[in-house]
This record gives sequence, C-alpha cells and structure tokens, in this order.
Amino acid sequence: MATRPKIFLDSSALFAGIWSDQGGARMLLRSGEAGAICLLVSAQVVAEIERVLRRKAPPVLGLVAILLDRAGIEVVAGAGEERLRDCQRLVGHLGEATVLAAAWDAGADYFVTLDQKHFLGNRMLQTRAPFPIGTPGDCLAWIRDGLV
Repeated sequence: MATRPKIFLDSSALFAGIWSDQGGARMLLRSGEAGAICLLVSAQVVAEIERVLRRKAPPVLGLVAILLDRAGIEVVAGAGEERLRDCQRLVGHLGEATVLAAAWDAGADYFVTLDQKHFLGNRMLQTRAPFPIGTPGDCLAWIRDGLV
C-alpha cells in the first residue's frame, strides 16, 4: 500500500478497542498509534461512545480521551443530505445511515463494525458500498494482504 489506508471505525468497533486490551479492534488502535493506518470516526461515533462510557464507566472517560489521541483518530465531518438518504435506503436506520454516510464521504478505504444487523449481514450494502465492510479481524487481514 503506497499510502496509509483510511480505516473508519463505527461505535461497536471503537468500543471493542477501548474496552478490551486485546483483540482485533485494539490492534487497529495500536496500528493507528504506530502511524501504519489512518483511523477515522464521525462525531456521532464519538458522542455515542461518550454516552455509553458516562453510563457504564465514568471514571475511564479521561483515559479514553488519551487512548483516542494516541491512536491518532481523526473525527470526520458528517455527510450531505443526498448521501444520507442513499445510506438510509441501504441500512434502514437513520443513526447507522449517518455513520455510514460519514465514512463514505470521508473516502474511507475500509469500514469496521461488529454490527451484524445493519452492516455485516446486509448483502445489498456489501455489494454497493465503495469500501469493504468487516470486523476488526477482517480489516487486519485486508491490511496484511495489501502489504504482501
């Protein structure tokens, strides 16, 4: 890969990387910290993570901010209305469509999620999205294959 791949994390993948110090999602955060990949999230993803952590583990919010900063996560702008409508048709849920549209407009190379219902199990989306959609492990394999 000539340039660092742009990897978009939805809230399920980002939460997995924050919550567990092992596994594919944490490895993606470490890869971002090493500068091997460019990690992207939307403002909606950050807000959702903050809501969950305020409810489940308020004391770790400061540590999460440090972790996200070290991973070099870039917060991308929301998408335009037309893209949002197209994405809502694909996933059938406004909140998830907002995240997908942000990744699409940001030019992500890969969309990482653990959401079976809206993303991983959505065959129509899998064929129409401009990027592969997969789990953290799938993304790591995709990165590895691109380096070989």
